[in-house]
This record gives sequence, structure tokens and C-alpha cells, in this order.
Amino acid sequence: MIRQHTVVDSPYGPLTLVATGGVLSGLYMVQQRHRPAEETFGVPDPAPFGETIRQLDAYFAGELTEFDLPMRLDGTSFQQGVWGLLRQIPYGETRTYGELAAALGSPAASRAVGLANGKNPIGIIVPCHRVIGSTGSLIGYGGGLDRKQRLLAHERGVPDEALF
Repeated sequence: MIRQHTVVDSPYGPLTLVATGGVLSGLYMVQQRHRPAEETFGVPDPAPFGETIRQLDAYFAGELTEFDLPMRLDGTSFQQGVWGLLRQIPYGETRTYGELAAALGSPAASRAVGLANGKNPIGIIVPCHRVIGSTGSLIGYGGGLDRKQRLLAHERGVPDEALF
């Protein structure tokens, strides 16, 4: 299958969008943990990303609270289950790793949920930033805790300058 990519600016730094067979299959931040090697992103071509970019722009402007895009999320069945639950967390809300593990029917699988969460290939759109520790602490975000804090604040209507 043909893979294509483009890089777009965002309030959280450049985002690399990747499509496989014309369908969004990756959204990666600079210096993101588990970011694939650049050579796997395919040819530079912005053509398949028009709607993704439009929805991201609306999200960053505070005008969109739920993405509606076709996506290709390649992973194990467990990862697929975790990523499906992430998409069910409402805008501006959070869930703990334990809550997600319990929802999967495996209450002792918090660490496995965390690992699957960290391997999410489509950050922001599949909102792994909405998962927090059992004490409410911001832990375990592949894009960096600063970005996680800023994304959660954005969804709660808190301006960046209020964070510092």
C-alpha cells in the first residue's frame, strides 16, 4: 500500500500526518516516544490530508470537540480495544488507566493499558492525552507531559498563559 505524509503546524509544534492507502494511519509529534522512523512515512504528499487538516484546525480553534475521520489503526486486538475506548472519552474529560482496564474486563491490566496507550499511532485525534494516573496526576504521555497538560487545558478552555 502507498504511504504518504505531510507536516503541518500546530500550537503544539509540527505534526507529521501519515496516510496508508489514502487513509489516516499516523499523527506524530516531534520528539514523540514510539515515533516511527521518518523513512517509514512514505512520500511527501499533502493530497490525502485535507479533511484531517480542516478538522485539526477547527479543534485547535476550539470549534471542534469530536473528530470524524476514517482511520487505519494497526495494532493488536488489545491495543485496538484500548484505542476504541480512548475515542469514547468525551472532550474535556479524563479517565484513568484503571478505569480503561476495568472497561476492557481486565481490571488488573492498567500497565498493559498504559503500554497500548503509549503506542497510539494517531495522537490528539485518538485522545490518549485524556488518560491520567489513578491519583489524577499527569503521567505517561508520549508527546511529553507539557503537551499533555496544554491539550487538557485547551479542552477545558484554559489559556496557555494561565498554566505558567
